[in-house]
Amino acid sequence: MSTATTEISSKTSIWSGGQSPFNISYGKLMMWFFLLSDAFTFSALLVTYGMVRYSHTAYDPSVHGEFVFSQSYWPIPEKVFEAVPFLHGVSLPLVFVGIMTFILIMSSVTMVLAVEAGHRMDKKAVQKWMLWTIIGGLVFLGCQAWEWTHFIVGTGGGGASLSWNEYGPPDFAALFFFITGFHGTHVLSGVLLNFLIYYRTVTGMYERRGHYEMVEKVGLYWHFVDLVWVFVFTFFYLI
Repeated sequence: MSTATTEISSKTSIWSGGQSPFNISYGKLMMWFFLLSDAFTFSALLVTYGMVRYSHTAYDPSVHGEFVFSQSYWPIPEKVFEAVPFLHGVSLPLVFVGIMTFILIMSSVTMVLAVEAGHRMDKKAVQKWMLWTIIGGLVFLGCQAWEWTHFIVGTGGGGASLSWNEYGPPDFAALFFFITGFHGTHVLSGVLLNFLIYYRTVTGMYERRGHYEMVEKVGLYWHFVDLVWVFVFTFFYLI
């Protein structure tokens, strides 16, 4: 009887909330739930883009001759995103957005190094890599702001807005602004969170706590933002 009571008590203590069945903290588990729900949102947006994209006729230069932008055809990404700052008039398809993507991916690498330094309780290394991550995020946002400006101004003076698109159907501009803007908002939020973590690292808060778990939790969010950009890049710039 006492043995059965002990077994029931042992099982209750494990599954009553006192110990995580996944061996992770409550904060990290909730972060995973948030990222999963956010993944559904981005998936819905990209699926919508794909459906709208393939409801329009694709432009084929071999059939229609020299390329011209038209409201009847879905624009070719290489013809829309071919500008690079300080190189006016030079056609460099997808070079600038490639640089943006590289910067964001490298910021994910520096975040990995910050998390690893946190596991070693190396305060100075966490500060250094968090600072580089913040810089990478800010540079990416600056690049995106330039790209938006160039897209709005346009090459022929007409530019693009939510209701008009010099490059093709208005749907292309509307979806571009909404989805890249939604992702940019996530990057901005991540930069603000990273700065908060950096500040708390500098002031020694996590050292006093005895762990840098918060760096790891924010790192999960930052890696998610980087991964989503890979899909956005593929859908908008490569297809």
